[in-house]
Amino acid sequence: MLKTTALFFVTALAEIIGCFLPYLWLRKGGSPWLLLPAMISLSLFVWLLTLHPAASGRIYAAYGGVYVATALVWLRVVDGVKLSVLDWAGAGIALFGMLVIVMGWHGEA
Repeated sequence: MLKTTALFFVTALAEIIGCFLPYLWLRKGGSPWLLLPAMISLSLFVWLLTLHPAASGRIYAAYGGVYVATALVWLRVVDGVKLSVLDWAGAGIALFGMLVIVMGWHGEA
């Protein structure tokens, strides 16, 4: 379970970075060269999703919970926005949902 969760967090970072770099280019006047590492990061994101041993729908559903929590940490660390108690509560609920879904993988054929 810990390995799966860690893999989801790395996957989420790859997706967020892959989307953040074009945002820097389009909205913040960054270099178009940011698109190259964005492409690499998004390719890594897709590859990382294939490493999970479950049906794709379960992977995407469980990944969503980790993505929510990772995006909020990104909001705090990168964007410098202070998170509220409700932000933290939402992240906890999303992560709990991910754990429930992943626990169901053991019964999958």
